[in-house]
Amino acid sequence: MFQKVQAIRQYLAQKLIDRATIIDAMLVALFARQHVLLIGPPGTAKSNLATELSQCIQGANYFQWLLTEFSTPDELFGPVSLDAYAQGVYKRNTSGKLPEAHIGFVDEIFKANSAILNSLLTLINERLFYNNGSPVTSPLMSVIGASNEYPEEENLGALFDRFLVRFHVEYIGEDQSFLTMLKGAPQMERPKITLDELKQLQFYCDMVTIPDDIFNNIVDIRRRLKEEGIRPSDRRFKQCLKLLQGKALLAQRKEVKNEDLTILIHSLWEDVSQQEKVEEIINEYAIDKVEKMLHDIIEVAKEIYNNVKTQQTPESAVEGTRKLKDLNKELAKLKADHPSRIQEIELVEQKLKDAMSRLAEAAIGL
Repeated sequence: MFQKVQAIRQYLAQKLIDRATIIDAMLVALFARQHVLLIGPPGTAKSNLATELSQCIQGANYFQWLLTEFSTPDELFGPVSLDAYAQGVYKRNTSGKLPEAHIGFVDEIFKANSAILNSLLTLINERLFYNNGSPVTSPLMSVIGASNEYPEEENLGALFDRFLVRFHVEYIGEDQSFLTMLKGAPQMERPKITLDELKQLQFYCDMVTIPDDIFNNIVDIRRRLKEEGIRPSDRRFKQCLKLLQGKALLAQRKEVKNEDLTILIHSLWEDVSQQEKVEEIINEYAIDKVEKMLHDIIEVAKEIYNNVKTQQTPESAVEGTRKLKDLNKELAKLKADHPSRIQEIELVEQKLKDAMSRLAEAAIGL
């Protein structure tokens, strides 16, 4: 299954130039059973992203529609059944419409009028469609909404909030990427995954572990955002845990890592003006601090060792050994502070011991 997912990622990235980050986020949203919003000017491949992805899922019902200010509920939810109406029952025939879709793409979604809005909100949020007053469960996994502009009307705020993943989509930036798009992608066989396999991946997504370090980082991120006047709801933070699990699953991991926090860059802003600050704050936590410290210690150790080899004096060997011992103390503290990372820290400890042994030999030789 995971090989199929990787094949789909590669296929879509080659076919839809400069959209790899959005493609990954859409796959994560599918694993997490969440919704994606794409906002940007016409001609930025918003509908192509949804169509191409849906065609990679064998057996999935796909629904696509373009809303206008004159759209009626019939267009999204199906026409009223005339036979049922003749018997005094107001029931819609939902066959082939959004309530029976696994994946839906609704273009110009913020043109949804009040006649559509309430049913759409319930369907997106609860996966329920009320037909003749009775709730019917929908198989809907993910709705991909698109718009050329941000909503301005206050009554659309709830709809905007239903999309956990949000992207501002721009035209292709780099000249080389633009040139690749002009030339077109080579003919490739479309990779596919079955609907049952996708459901299995959604099950695996729920099983991904979130360590305490990640929860602590989320608390810190929330506090930092609040200091900047950015206040995502508690519900949004709770839902974001699913995105973290989906991001880890996409990387074929059973546990969330700090690097998975980058998906929250596309979730925790409410206004486009907040995007830059949200990205700045999250990136500070998305770097694995333990991994970075270990990397830095290794680099310093290399510098110390190379310096001794260059100077080739007993004094430099003694001084180098002393500095390596100081680095070893840092590793001991790191191990005490992060007991879950002992194994990888001890690997670096062993490298330092080997380096100190070589320096001792060098000192004797000198």
